[in-house]
Amino acid sequence: MICGKEKASESLRVCVDCIRGGRENASFYAKEAHKRIRAEYGLPAEPPKSKEGIKCELCSNECMMKEGERSYCGLKENINGKLRSLAPHDHALMHAYADPLPTNCCAAWFCPGSSQFGKVNIAVFFYGCNFDCIFCQNASHKDLGIAEAVSVKDFVSKVLRKENAYCVCFFGGSPEPQLPFAIRASERILEDKKVRICWEWNGCGNRNLVKHAAEISFRSGGIVKFDLKAFDSNLSTALSGVPNKRAYENFELIAEEFFEGSHPPVLTATTLLVPFYVDEFEVENIARFIANINPEIPYSLLVFHPDFHMRDMPITPREHVQRCYDAAKRHLKKVNIGNKQLLGL
Repeated sequence: MICGKEKASESLRVCVDCIRGGRENASFYAKEAHKRIRAEYGLPAEPPKSKEGIKCELCSNECMMKEGERSYCGLKENINGKLRSLAPHDHALMHAYADPLPTNCCAAWFCPGSSQFGKVNIAVFFYGCNFDCIFCQNASHKDLGIAEAVSVKDFVSKVLRKENAYCVCFFGGSPEPQLPFAIRASERILEDKKVRICWEWNGCGNRNLVKHAAEISFRSGGIVKFDLKAFDSNLSTALSGVPNKRAYENFELIAEEFFEGSHPPVLTATTLLVPFYVDEFEVENIARFIANINPEIPYSLLVFHPDFHMRDMPITPREHVQRCYDAAKRHLKKVNIGNKQLLGL
């Protein structure tokens, strides 16, 4: 819509060059795209910032909700001057299921769980998310009306009864908006059962909660996976609706606190290679950031498949994947390509 190039998503209507270059109206088209998408689910177009509102500090959005307003994730509301959750106290909106190992976990290429045949991962899908990714691969998390409220007690009992449970992985959506539940449940599980606790998130959670969650993974032999979606701040906001600066801050925090000496590596990162948008420029900057902390941190590049509001995009071309892989390898020692089956490999 700005430069006339054809390589742009029908949803965003602007190309990566105009977004990264901060071209006039680029952010307008991106905001309009997110506004349309979120209206379908009755979610606010942007994180509310009412000066007289109540502040939620579970994630980097730090929504300030006045009477009647909902949080960006949709899970919190200001009702009669009090912050209320859609889930009752000590409950979460989630769905848990036993996923036989080895599974398609993003860390499977180095995780010891890949050799645990006959055992299962307790996969915990959280409803709600503090991001609004136009390419979301798990968009059903936005259907909050169909979500079941599960108590800590019932969830913990379910895990403890599963004799062949090897690990528990919290994902979604993203765990950040319901992280207190996940932390409480994990601590109770580890009191009676030896399992690995893992996280797959965008990383933009409350700093103290993120640190606590990572400590649980470090203690139990689990893995924390950050989805570093883009490096350029304009592009990150265009693709995901909100900034992701906190993700990099939390990533560095966990790396410095827990990575050294962890086995398996407690920390890893992934980046989805969205055609026309997440290219070698983004990947090289992300890889350089990780390498400046520790070049041994594993990094996986995920092949994109069309989904949600980017169904008009192609699967990531092989040459795109190769350029990004080469860019990452210039800085990091452990780089993987995930979703290879989409390339016919």
